[in-house]
Amino acid sequence: MSLRLATFNIENLLTRFDYTGFRNQTRRDRAMQLFDVRDEATYQALESARMLASTDDTRQLSALAIADADADILCLQEIDNMAALQAFEYGYLFRMVGNGYRQKYLVEGNDGRGIDVAVIMREETLDGEKIELVDIKSHAALTYRDFGLFSEELALTNRIDDKIFKRDCLELDLRIGGKPFSLYVTHLKSMTNAREQGDARLSTMPVRRAEVSAIRRIIENRFGPDGSRSTNFAICGDMNDYQERVVISGNRRTGYSFTPAAEEHSALDLFSRDGFAVNPVLRRDVMDRWTLYHSRGPQEQHLCQLDYIWLSQHLAETNAQRVPEIVRAGQPYRTLFPPGQEVERYPRTGWDRPKASDHCPVVMTLDLS
Repeated sequence: MSLRLATFNIENLLTRFDYTGFRNQTRRDRAMQLFDVRDEATYQALESARMLASTDDTRQLSALAIADADADILCLQEIDNMAALQAFEYGYLFRMVGNGYRQKYLVEGNDGRGIDVAVIMREETLDGEKIELVDIKSHAALTYRDFGLFSEELALTNRIDDKIFKRDCLELDLRIGGKPFSLYVTHLKSMTNAREQGDARLSTMPVRRAEVSAIRRIIENRFGPDGSRSTNFAICGDMNDYQERVVISGNRRTGYSFTPAAEEHSALDLFSRDGFAVNPVLRRDVMDRWTLYHSRGPQEQHLCQLDYIWLSQHLAETNAQRVPEIVRAGQPYRTLFPPGQEVERYPRTGWDRPKASDHCPVVMTLDLS
């Protein structure tokens, strides 16, 4: 019996307009900056029209990427609310895949922008095995004090009674064809520089390290340190960190070069340490593991894996010959692909937008035992 499991940061699936750009130029869309709009009512009307037009293209591309992943269970990040999820599934996914994802789960988390993690599931796997939800639990209320995770590093930007998860760790207890399977869905702290200077990734790493530590604690508290090694569990989501990347140098005139580089430190080391969880994307070639293209101009460009399906030791061993797939056809044309990796983009994909997302879906077929 097999299960197709996927994760995808769909990027701002929102049901509300953001009009803050009228007063804050840094939040104004670049297309709107071309026009001299002097009153707020006109700005709101133009921004609404712009968003409606761009969103339709974007969500068609998002749905195409999900259709290509063809997962039985899909973990999503950056969902506004259940209404947004239902509208997207009915208006876009249904047209691509039919009555596929009738089971939908979302719990409001801690994110200040209101973006949450969610899970949508088929009623049966492609093999005809029933997918059942036994229990669902949010861990959004956990604090640093609860798990004794507060540190001097965290004290620079946090307090001891602050929530550990900047979004959530959503725990789903499932049965797939009668076999138990535990799923943990998360979206870790972004690499925004909380102190507004220095290396943004390093300055925010203590928060992600605490989140990863908490997820591991949740799993080990439930199954025991030894029991977790023989359990069917997966941790899915946008981890906003990486253990390696492909550094890009060069330019359009002279050409580009791609160089893999390992990171000395990553919050994700707490997952991979002593074999607690396995990143099966490492079974792909070192140049072909990326799920996101990052660029701050020609001087700072790289490809990295931010989107993960971490497997328990037992699941990794059971599926030792399985290799995850990465769906990249929804990437914009500005994304630089290493030689030999180019794919045919979906129709209407733009240089920067529209696109399916800035992230790529990751999907893996798993045998459960």
